[in-house]
Amino acid sequence: MSPMRTRISAILCSLFLAAHAGVAETAPHRTAPPLVRIHRVPVAGIPVSADPATFVLKPADIPEQNWRPGHRGVDIKALPGDKVVASATGIVTFAGVVAGTPVVSVDHHSGVRTTYEPVRAVVRAGTKVRRGQVIGTLADTNKLPQTARRDPGLSWGAKVPGGGSTQWVYVDPMELLGPAVVRLIPEGSQPAGVPD
Repeated sequence: MSPMRTRISAILCSLFLAAHAGVAETAPHRTAPPLVRIHRVPVAGIPVSADPATFVLKPADIPEQNWRPGHRGVDIKALPGDKVVASATGIVTFAGVVAGTPVVSVDHHSGVRTTYEPVRAVVRAGTKVRRGQVIGTLADTNKLPQTARRDPGLSWGAKVPGGGSTQWVYVDPMELLGPAVVRLIPEGSQPAGVPD
C-alpha cells in the first residue's frame, strides 16, 4: 500500500473511531410510553379541577438518566395528618419505611407505579385500592429519623416500565392528571365514564 493510501486509511479510521467513541458512554434516550390520564391529585380535599399553581410546592425535574440529579416527583401542599389518597385504582406493592421515610407505592392497571411519601400507611402490600381511597396520612417530618425526607408536603412520584437495561423510567406525575374536563350533570347523578 502506498504511503498516501496508508495515511488516508489512518485518517478515515481515526474519524470513524472518534465519531463512534461516545456512543458506548452515552445511555440511549428513553421515551416513556403514553400515559393514561385518569389519575387525581392524591391529597384529600384538593378538587380535581384545582389549578396546580394552588397546590404544587415544587414541580418535578425528571433527569434524562435515572442516575442524574433531579427531582423525581412533585411536592404537593399538605399538612401532617392530612389524608393521602390513591391517585388511581391499583394494588399496593409497598407500605413501609425507606431510609427513615414512610412510603406507600401503588401499581396501576396502566403500568404506572405511583409513590407517596412521607405517608403513614393504613393499607398493606397486596391491598387493592380505588381511585380516591385513603391510603394513609401525611407524616410529620419533624418526628421522623434524621435520615428521613425533610421537604414539606407530600412527595408524589410516578414511573413506568423502562426498556433495555432500565427497569423503570421516571415521569412527571402531573402528566397523569391530564386536562380538566367540565361536564354538567343532573344533581345527584354519577357522570358516565368517570373512573372509580
